[in-house]
Amino acid sequence: MSLLPAIKICGLSTPDTLDAAIAAGADMVGFVFFPPSPRHLALDSAQRLGARVAGRARKVALTVDANDETHAAVIAALAPDYLQLHGSETPARVRELREKFRLPVIKAIGVSAAVDLAAIDAYTGMVDIILLDAKPPKDATRPGGNARSFDWTILKGVAIAMPWMLSGGLNHGNVAEALRITGAPAVDVSSGVESAPGVKDAALIADFCARARAAV
Repeated sequence: MSLLPAIKICGLSTPDTLDAAIAAGADMVGFVFFPPSPRHLALDSAQRLGARVAGRARKVALTVDANDETHAAVIAALAPDYLQLHGSETPARVRELREKFRLPVIKAIGVSAAVDLAAIDAYTGMVDIILLDAKPPKDATRPGGNARSFDWTILKGVAIAMPWMLSGGLNHGNVAEALRITGAPAVDVSSGVESAPGVKDAALIADFCARARAAV
């Protein structure tokens, strides 16, 4: 990640929007492997899109409490640079996956209040990047921020002793403020650059990346 903040565009599913993300300067491009999500990607599509990246960005495979067989199939198709674990994976499960598949791991932590940040400690030494995402509402059918943000001020003065990313409800209109408040070294966006659920918008991607980089 050469420039700060590092930028991850997640939930990509078409060649055009993948190219748009890379052209806009995304450091990481994320692909979702979770059937309930409108961003879920079939393995044959993942193979084609993964080949299209061609080293221009780092590929991230997002799964939710997936078994080893699913991870093996995803890795064979996409050849990701990172695994992103976005479910209730325990530190022991994270260690198991990291050792089995020999890939760096991003672990998502749901946040709604300062007390939730205590969960980070359990993953210290187990993961390569912590992703702080908004905790989903109680009636949510999918993990993650679901286009909602959390109170970023709870991160003021908090020292996180590993690389980390900010996620949850980010978009072109608030990413500069989020970076100003949190000092996050990296940001992750999905629904905030969509025109409809699962439909990425090239113009929104470009605007988000430009505003994130201009904020520093």
